Amino acid sequence: MSLKQRITDDMKAAMKARETARLGAIRLLLAAMKQREVDERVELDDAAVLAIIDKMLKQRRDSIAQYDSAGRKDLADAERFELSVLSAYMPQQLSAAEIEAAVVAAIAESGAAGPADMRKVMEILKPRVAGRADMGKVSALVKARLTA
Repeated sequence: MSLKQRITDDMKAAMKARETARLGAIRLLLAAMKQREVDERVELDDAAVLAIIDKMLKQRRDSIAQYDSAGRKDLADAERFELSVLSAYMPQQLSAAEIEAAVVAAIAESGAAGPADMRKVMEILKPRVAGRADMGKVSALVKARLTA
């Protein structure tokens, strides 16, 4: 079953169970997916759906930080719930050791010698870890490895 189909089935289940908060989060995701399909005139595959979910997760994390700093616990809790619903669709996250091993392998594979070669390393790493690791942290790790 495709990820898109799974999300649609979960929406139907949330409707039947009358889980309004969960249903709202799933509908936001489906709306973002539909918007992308209409804008680009393509049928989304699982990788594209994961990219949308990843973007939405990042937005939720930013919102939570802003709401917490503003003292809006109610809004932050709503965002945390949406974050938990969306996180369920992401693949298992890589451990720190697995990310480290992937970075070391990519550096060796690309023959990178310094910070100027960071782009080569990231081009190798992105398809391998996208959706399973925070690319910002991966990028920082690569940069630290290449400058050391």
